[in-house]
Amino acid sequence: MITISLHPDLQKYVPSFKIGCIQYESIIIDSPPKELKGRIELFQKTVELDLSEQPITYYEGVKEWRQVFKQIGADPTRYRPSHEALFRRLKQGKGLPSSDSSAIVLNNFFSLYYQMPIGLYDLEQVQGPVEVRTGKDTDEYEGLNGRINHMKGKITNVDHYGAFGSPMVDSKHSAVSSNTKHILQLLYLRPSLSENDAHALTDNIGEMFQQVHGGHVETAVLSKHRPEIK
Repeated sequence: MITISLHPDLQKYVPSFKIGCIQYESIIIDSPPKELKGRIELFQKTVELDLSEQPITYYEGVKEWRQVFKQIGADPTRYRPSHEALFRRLKQGKGLPSSDSSAIVLNNFFSLYYQMPIGLYDLEQVQGPVEVRTGKDTDEYEGLNGRINHMKGKITNVDHYGAFGSPMVDSKHSAVSSNTKHILQLLYLRPSLSENDAHALTDNIGEMFQQVHGGHVETAVLSKHRPEIK
């Protein structure tokens, strides 16, 4: 697995901060299988029904990640975690973002189902080592939202060349395409998860993603007990 580390400053703000790391090799990205699309559509309808009567904070994972942003020093009403943005789309009747990529469709489903942000990165566009830390003045990138995202004081993934992703939005540079064969998936795990549950969830997501895309998978969890993997 590519070298990934968790900066200790993050755990000063959030002592139980954890990142699930999954690396996939030799995968094949295609259109989502019909069975997968059907399951996601059913889940989407359930969420839309819930949100027709409940606020976004009905979901514990939304409340928890808002609190993480506050503890880091980022305003969660101005900078929204990516899974909250997905829930908001469903509450507003916009549906999930349209995509013919099995990887992106499945990633969005995991993010909603497990109520946490999840980043997906083309490993051929990432030059290790990778560090997850709070952003500095110079950390910025063009995001998938079409804007230049300034990452000072926000949770940021940084490689040899600079910032390339976050729990809010990922960069165009490291985006996964239909030609991507090697992926780094970062799970911004809910801090309330125990160490054992964090490992089990990371392994489970890696296995389910591999079932759809083939290839090889390797998983690990970054935490105060293991702040770096190689």
